[in-house]
Amino acid sequence: MAAAVASERDLRLDLFRGLALWLIFLDHIPSNIVSWVTIRNYGFSDATEIFVFISGYTAAFVYGRAMRERGPLIASIRILRRAWQVYMAHMFLFVIYMAEIAYVGASFRNPLYAEEMNILEFLQQPDVTLLQALLLKFKPVNMDVLPLYIILLLGFPPVLWLIRRAPQLALAGAVVLYVLTWRFNWNIPAYPTGYWYFNPFAWQLLFVFGAWCGAGELHRLHPLLRSNWVVALAIAYIVFAFAVSLTWHVPSLAHFMPKWLAELIYPIDKTNLDILRFIHFLSIAVLVVRVLPKDWPGLESPWLRPAIVCGQQSLATFCLGVFLAFTSHFVLVEVSGRIAMQVALSGAGILIMVAVAAVLQWYKAVDGRRPGPRPPKPGASLAGGEA
Repeated sequence: MAAAVASERDLRLDLFRGLALWLIFLDHIPSNIVSWVTIRNYGFSDATEIFVFISGYTAAFVYGRAMRERGPLIASIRILRRAWQVYMAHMFLFVIYMAEIAYVGASFRNPLYAEEMNILEFLQQPDVTLLQALLLKFKPVNMDVLPLYIILLLGFPPVLWLIRRAPQLALAGAVVLYVLTWRFNWNIPAYPTGYWYFNPFAWQLLFVFGAWCGAGELHRLHPLLRSNWVVALAIAYIVFAFAVSLTWHVPSLAHFMPKWLAELIYPIDKTNLDILRFIHFLSIAVLVVRVLPKDWPGLESPWLRPAIVCGQQSLATFCLGVFLAFTSHFVLVEVSGRIAMQVALSGAGILIMVAVAAVLQWYKAVDGRRPGPRPPKPGASLAGGEA
C-alpha cells in the first residue's frame, strides 16, 4: 500500500472517519458477535455521530478556501457538484443493492430477505418505488446515511457563507432549527410510510457544529478543552452512559435503573439526534482531543494506515461496506452462523474495504490528485481536496 499521508495533513480526521466506516459495517451485519467491539454497545452515541461531524468539519475546510478565493458562487457550485456525486453513488448503490437482495432471495428461495431489508414494496411496485427512490423517499435498510449527507450538502452553501461572516450566528441558527424540530416534530416523509430514519432537520446541528469547528472556530473551545473540570465532566458522563447501557444488555441489572431516571431519559431518540447522544459524542471528542494531539507520531504508524486510507476514500468505502454487510448476512444465514464464520466475514469485509480504498488511493496518486484536505492553520479557514 502506498503511503497514505503527508506531513501537513491532520490524519485524525481520516483515522476516525475510517474507523467509523468499519464500525458502521460491523453494526450492519445482524447477529454479528464482532459488533460488540463497536461503541454503540457502551454508550448513547455510535459511529454515525463521528461520520456526520467529520463530514461537516471536512466540508468547511474543503470549500472554505474556494469561497474565500473564488467567491460564494464558485464554492456553491463545487458543493452542489459534490452533492450530485454522492447522489449518483447512492443511486448506483441502490441498484446494485436491490439486485443483490433480489438475486439472493430468489436463489435461496427465501422471501424473508425482501421483507427484512425493506424492499418488498420495490418488488411489488418497481415503477412507483423507483421514482420514490430517486426522490430519496424510499430507502432500503442500511441506506439512510447517504441521503442525509446529500440533504446536508444541498443546504450547505448558505450555511458556509454565514459561518465565514458570522460563525456564532450560524451555529445559533442550527441550534434554533434543532429546537424547533423537536418542538414541532419536523421531518421528511418516507415511502411508503413513516419518516426519514435520520432526520436532517435535527442532524444538521452536528454537521453545522463540525463545519463551525472546521472553519477555524475550534480555537474558541481551547479553554474548555484544556480545562480539567471539563475533562472530568466528560469522563463522568461517559461512565454514566456506560452504566445505563449495561442495563440494556444485562437484564439482571435493569432493576438498578431508577424509574424516575428511565422516564427522564427514555427513549434516547436516534432519528432526531437526542441531546443525550449529542453530549455523549462531545464527551468522547473532548477526551480524544486531549489524549491524541495532531502531531502524535503514532498517526504515521503502518498499523493505523488501513483506517486512514479508508477515511480518505470514505464514499467508496461506505458504499462497499453496505454491499458487504448484506453479503455477510446471507452467508451467515445460508451457510453457517457460527462465531468463527462471523469473525471471518467481519475481518474479510474490512480487508476488502481497505484493499479497494488503497487501489483508489493509488489511482488518484497516479492521476495527480491529492488524497484529501490539508489541516487548518490556527484561527484561519481550512482548505483542501474533496470532502
